[in-house]
Amino acid sequence: MANYALDTPQAVEAGLTVNDLVRVLRRRRNVGLIILGAFVFITLLYCMVATKRYAAVAVVQVQKEGSTAIDLSDLGGPGAALGGDLAAANMNLETQSQILQSDTLALNVIRDLNLEATPDFVSNWNPISAVMGLFTPSGKTDPQGASLEDSPRRRERAIRKFEKNLQVKVLTGTRLIQVSYADPDPKLSAAIVNRLVQGLTDFSFESKNASSSEASEFLQSQLADLRKQSEADQAKLASLQKGTDMFSLGTDSNGHEQLYSSVLDKLQQSTAALSAANQSRIVKEAVYKAVRTGNAELISELSGTSGAAASAPVANSLVLIQNLRLQQSTLQQQIADGELKYGTAYPRMAEYHAQLDHVNSALNDEVARVASRAKNDYEIALSNENQIRAENEANHRAADNLKDKAVDYTIQRDEANQSRTLYEDLLKKLKETGVLKGLKGGDLSIVDPARVPANPSKPNVLLLLAASIAIGLLFAFGGMLIAEGLDRSIHSTAQVEQMGLPLIGILPKYGSGQPALEGMRGLRTLSAPRSAYSEAVRSIRSSLVNAGLAQHRVIVVTSANAHEGKSVTARNLAVSVAQQGKRVVLVDADFRSTADASPEFTAKEGLSTLLSGPPVAPTLLQVPKQPNLFLLPGGATPPNPAELLSSPRMNLLIDELKQQFELVLIDSPPVLPVVDAAILSSLADSTVLVAHQGVTDEASLARAYQILATRSKPDSIAVVLNGVSTSSDLYQSYFGKTTANYYQEDAHETV
Repeated sequence: MANYALDTPQAVEAGLTVNDLVRVLRRRRNVGLIILGAFVFITLLYCMVATKRYAAVAVVQVQKEGSTAIDLSDLGGPGAALGGDLAAANMNLETQSQILQSDTLALNVIRDLNLEATPDFVSNWNPISAVMGLFTPSGKTDPQGASLEDSPRRRERAIRKFEKNLQVKVLTGTRLIQVSYADPDPKLSAAIVNRLVQGLTDFSFESKNASSSEASEFLQSQLADLRKQSEADQAKLASLQKGTDMFSLGTDSNGHEQLYSSVLDKLQQSTAALSAANQSRIVKEAVYKAVRTGNAELISELSGTSGAAASAPVANSLVLIQNLRLQQSTLQQQIADGELKYGTAYPRMAEYHAQLDHVNSALNDEVARVASRAKNDYEIALSNENQIRAENEANHRAADNLKDKAVDYTIQRDEANQSRTLYEDLLKKLKETGVLKGLKGGDLSIVDPARVPANPSKPNVLLLLAASIAIGLLFAFGGMLIAEGLDRSIHSTAQVEQMGLPLIGILPKYGSGQPALEGMRGLRTLSAPRSAYSEAVRSIRSSLVNAGLAQHRVIVVTSANAHEGKSVTARNLAVSVAQQGKRVVLVDADFRSTADASPEFTAKEGLSTLLSGPPVAPTLLQVPKQPNLFLLPGGATPPNPAELLSSPRMNLLIDELKQQFELVLIDSPPVLPVVDAAILSSLADSTVLVAHQGVTDEASLARAYQILATRSKPDSIAVVLNGVSTSSDLYQSYFGKTTANYYQEDAHETV
């Protein structure tokens, strides 16, 4: 028995790779194209039947002014409007945009242009709304003959229809608002936009007029009170100024006010005088303390240092003492030099001593006099300091009493200035804005009025097509994956290998669809022996021969279900083996099939006759132009095919055929519908299980293999994948992408 399991990989877990995904997309491209084409077709159909709408566009500019004619933003100071300009501008733009989309303006336009009478506003029956209406509570019906404002249902329906076709957009980075409306009538769409913009302008003007009038009336009433308040503050300021003895001298170069007060002036003068008196007293006290010691040498050193601060007599005495002290030093030096040179008895020494005594006596007298004079100077300076200090303290008390009045004066002055400034600013604003003479216009201007559009804006064919293609591709991708997931048929050799089944070859398609059985006529191995199909059959033949089929082997060819190509495969395989010079007999053991109406396979005498009648030698038919190939037709359909095939006479027949032929090839019925194939596989040396790509599903193939394996050895069963397109990834990966040059006939079996 042949062992095909040696060359077959074990079952493995399937893992989806990028290449697998690409092969899936190629294999299911028809599904994807159908889904994509459906989306594109529906889009084109919608574009053909959809109502064409013309969008009229207008552009409105929003000025940089406030909501009233009076701009009070700068009354709070120069920095009040800096941080709020951008936010205020954005808020103003958004406000105007929301006003354009308000129900009030929409109702005004609908009423002014009588839009309810236009076909676009006529209600059409909607099945979804009808179904939803069955489950939602309904309110009161609109009263007969009521206006649009008093008819809630009509009003809500009209507003919803109007808002559906209206688009308001603030252009980024500008003060422009773009308004557009789409309607089947291009002239009406332009009229709606222009009326809506005019309604916004009127609304803005009326609101500004009302707010300006109210603001002006309020300001005029406040200005009178503010003027009286300012005058009262100025009068109170003048009264406080008189009570505080303070006088304004104007402003300095920095704009600061200069004030003069006699009390503060006296305090300043007394403070300076006290400082000078204190300094004089300190100096004279130092001189007094120095001369009180009686040290002539120390007193002489005071001359020139403290003499400027002392009185004239003291200063003169200090100078005299300094001179006497100098004479004293000179005489003492002369006496010392004379005694050293002439001795003490020298007559000049007595004269020097007499002069020295006179100088010492005068020095002592002058020291006594300067001490008395320094004491008098100190006492006078101390008395003068105390007197000035008392005066300064009195001035301080007066200044302290003035401090509270000065604070009140300063506060009142600031209040008076603020009242006056506010009054003047308000009065200036009233004059600038012309509230006293008239109001300003609105802050909206129409940059581009709505004009009648030339081309419809809806439906946007290009945009819808692009969207349908994008969505179609997405759904097509999903559909292809779903189709692949739901399809359990065999599409690749990997599926067979993952099931653990031995695959010995694949066969390309005959053409479009399953070929009709016409006996041995039209076989590819006969009509096109150099074609891709014939080469694939030879590859399978080589696998079988290499497995040892050259020595009178019996091979059963079957499939899981009918119409999977087993008979065509068996006949072409028989021709290919016969072309090698081996004697082959093809036995038609499929009694139940009536697909082939050719004479050689519909003969009354055949296998069923040999098995059910008396033992006779089998009558075989030779295939024309194939001397080594013989046929044993099935004969008439017996009532008990399974019993005949399992009878001893079947074993004897196979033994007899094995004696005459090198290969006995049996075309068996499918495995799953009947038991015939399982019986025949137990009599054969090998079994070829044919599967059709895209037809045979994995479960059927696995079940057929399990049934055959119960009656014969599993390693004697081989799988052939039939009906593979030469343009498929499976074929090209199995045989290569550049195989056409090697086939002389019908290089491409199918498209």
